[in-house]
Amino acid sequence: QVQLVESGGGLVQAGGSLRLSCAASGRTFSLNGMGWFRQAPGKEREFVAGISWSGGTTSYAASVRGRFTISRDNAKNTVTLQMNSLKPEDTAVYYCAAAKSARGVVQTGNNDWGQGTQVTVSS
Repeated sequence: QVQLVESGGGLVQAGGSLRLSCAASGRTFSLNGMGWFRQAPGKEREFVAGISWSGGTTSYAASVRGRFTISRDNAKNTVTLQMNSLKPEDTAVYYCAAAKSARGVVQTGNNDWGQGTQVTVSS
């Protein structure tokens, strides 16, 4: 059974930082792209950041580029999202995603999903 478990969410003031982590289990993830999505109240889930199976390629939504950094550790089956210079508009539930296809990318939406972790940024 595939499990993606997020941690690290919380409440932070604008300009602060948070570090989200996702621990994956249930299958091998080292050949699959991984990433993060978020969903704010009343809005659709949106792509935030993705990282290729090797870690050699990363991609970001324009709204977070330069502030967020994604990384992965294939030995530990984990993916991390470092979020700096947080803004109130970053407030959302953040979901970890793992592409189901080998060498796939999470942007296609064909993913396994975590349960989500709340990030709240106060102004």
